[in-house]
Amino acid sequence: MGYDRSSVEAVVQGYFDALYEGDADKLGAVFHSSADLRWVEKGELKILTVPDWLAWVRKRPSAKAEGKPREDFIVTIDRSDDKTAFIKVKCQLPPRYFTDYLVAMKLADGWQIVSKSYRYDLKE
Repeated sequence: MGYDRSSVEAVVQGYFDALYEGDADKLGAVFHSSADLRWVEKGELKILTVPDWLAWVRKRPSAKAEGKPREDFIVTIDRSDDKTAFIKVKCQLPPRYFTDYLVAMKLADGWQIVSKSYRYDLKE
């Protein structure tokens, strides 16, 4: 069964825009408050809550303000039903080039990202 991708794509576009602009309020709107970010650093799983991440975003200069190039795109959207989506995206905040795995769910207020796992390459 095919599902309408546009509503999921809109949430991801909001994520891309907010990330590039360094807008913590916009990021907070697309992420559920209980979501977290997960990555591996030196072989160890790291976990950061969304509120802690947003506080960090507020303190750093945005890629847009620094005039860094923007490139972000959806690699794939996997939908198991009309309320759950697994999204693989590529984005960059040079010198970091990310692959993000986002889980989004359609809640009472609409689609929100409920989990983010990621990795990145560091390029000079």
